Amino acid sequence: MNETQGIRSVGPPRRQPWNKGKLIGAKPPLRVSQVWSIRTKLQLEGRTRDLALFNFAIDSKLRGCDVVAVRVDDVAPNGYALDRATVRQKKTGRPVRFELTEQTRQAIDDYLRMTPRTPAELLFTGRNDDAHLTIRQYARLVGQWIASIGLDPLKFGTHSLRRTKATLIYRRTGNLRAVQLLLGHTKIESTVRYLGIEIDDAIEIAEKIEI
Repeated sequence: MNETQGIRSVGPPRRQPWNKGKLIGAKPPLRVSQVWSIRTKLQLEGRTRDLALFNFAIDSKLRGCDVVAVRVDDVAPNGYALDRATVRQKKTGRPVRFELTEQTRQAIDDYLRMTPRTPAELLFTGRNDDAHLTIRQYARLVGQWIASIGLDPLKFGTHSLRRTKATLIYRRTGNLRAVQLLLGHTKIESTVRYLGIEIDDAIEIAEKIEI
């Protein structure tokens, strides 16, 4: 009998898939009513940083990695929030410009008054005022906000916030090129896939145009 016969080869331990137990796929945008429910809850609970972070994420339409990397001078170089800002995206290296609504500017100004920061510092901090807010911490906060209004946090994520205003703009205007610019996509096809646009959507928009 061969010495190696009957001996089971032992390989490296199998790594658990990163997506085990998680819902995979595009995360849906929030509805307007859900956005306002989260805003109201954060206001009532006095969570100044979270309200500024949530409003900023909705308005900026930035990826999570860009949201946590924003510095004070990107949006409030003179100590108060601008109505328009520009951030260079990590993924593409291209700058993207976005608007900050009055309520977002007010939330950022309130946050900066509570937590004074120099222009070169990161805008949003972690648990300690001087700690960097990580993407994981940001994702955890988004999950808490979602759960606080009775939604399943597994079905939503940071991309839900990125998608929310972009989807609303597309549905109200049908202007795909504008949404492409606002999301900072290099190709219009990326925007089509990101918004999940189907042929029925395109036909519905076309039906509104009379020649």
